[in-house]
Amino acid sequence: MTTLFHGARKLDADGQVDDFWMLVSGDSIVSTGSGPRHPQASESVDVAGRWFVPGFLDLHSHGGGGHVFDDGPDEIQAALEVHRAHGTTRSVISLVANPLDQLKRSLAAVADVAAADPLVLGSHLEGPFLARGQRGAHNPMFLIEPMPSEVQELIGASRGTLRQLTLAPELPGAFDAIAVLIENGVTVAVGHTEATYELTRRAFEQGARLLTHAFNAMPGIHHRAPGPIMAALENEHVTIELILDGLHVHPPVASLLFASAPGRVALVTDAMAAAGADDGNYRLGSLNVTVHDGKAVLSGTTTIAGSTLTLDAALRAALKLVSPREAIAALTSTPAKVLGLEGRHGRLAPGQVADAVLLTHDWQVSEVWADGRLLSRR
Repeated sequence: MTTLFHGARKLDADGQVDDFWMLVSGDSIVSTGSGPRHPQASESVDVAGRWFVPGFLDLHSHGGGGHVFDDGPDEIQAALEVHRAHGTTRSVISLVANPLDQLKRSLAAVADVAAADPLVLGSHLEGPFLARGQRGAHNPMFLIEPMPSEVQELIGASRGTLRQLTLAPELPGAFDAIAVLIENGVTVAVGHTEATYELTRRAFEQGARLLTHAFNAMPGIHHRAPGPIMAALENEHVTIELILDGLHVHPPVASLLFASAPGRVALVTDAMAAAGADDGNYRLGSLNVTVHDGKAVLSGTTTIAGSTLTLDAALRAALKLVSPREAIAALTSTPAKVLGLEGRHGRLAPGQVADAVLLTHDWQVSEVWADGRLLSRR
């Protein structure tokens, strides 16, 4: 089965190409070009001048549509359907802090889902190795120090599907844990931390490669205490997560981040169950969350508890700050690169997976394709 997409305005990290065509065989892109001459295929899709971009990749999300990823395979799939309709073709399943035995069961559930669904890239443990003073919406009862033996147990429970883990490098055992994680191919993220600039810099030098939701749950930039954000900005190997919903980071600060780390900002949702759903009362792990006007906070507090963001909305916000090419890269090739997937994900080029999003002139999602199959049409 082959599919030809033609008449597109292609846009990815390599730039824009008009009157673009792409030939897909099975789940892969086999050839691309531009102009009226193109190969024959079993099926033809006229993109009709719409924007044609790679499928979005979300490194960090907890749920959507009223469903949470911590509650097992059925909930995971239901939440993913919401995000897929908004252009996210590949997802990392994020889990909040819970007791170790519960986390092991959740990791095993994600492994089961990933085995059946190639659009699920694996899991992200955002807890339990976090600083209490920067715990955000994580239950302090479940926060522990990252002992290498327990980290190894979690890796084993994931059956090779643990993609990334967030930790606070100031915790005892953190640097031994970083070594174990890197040896097992897990991307290490610094986040929910009170670490100094110097300590964070050391963690990045040891191999941590990601900063979890920049500016949130960490010290800010101070002229005498530059903190984790400056350590991330100065290291060209570090990718920086950004929640661009207008609530987590003020737009001028987000713009400064893009300018200071070109090609290294990855837009994420950090979405909880209310993404794609109504305001109301929800749960995030073991904690109650109230959502009003799209803002999620721990009930009875002002502490932000994830977001209600989808990646297409993050794209439209980014387009107010950076070029279309930079905005698309932040949703596609940049997150793929930090996971070591750039050889197969993030561009519309031969050898890449056949994931694509068709967008209208005003950047609204009209069709979503993944592995060469139509996922969603509006």
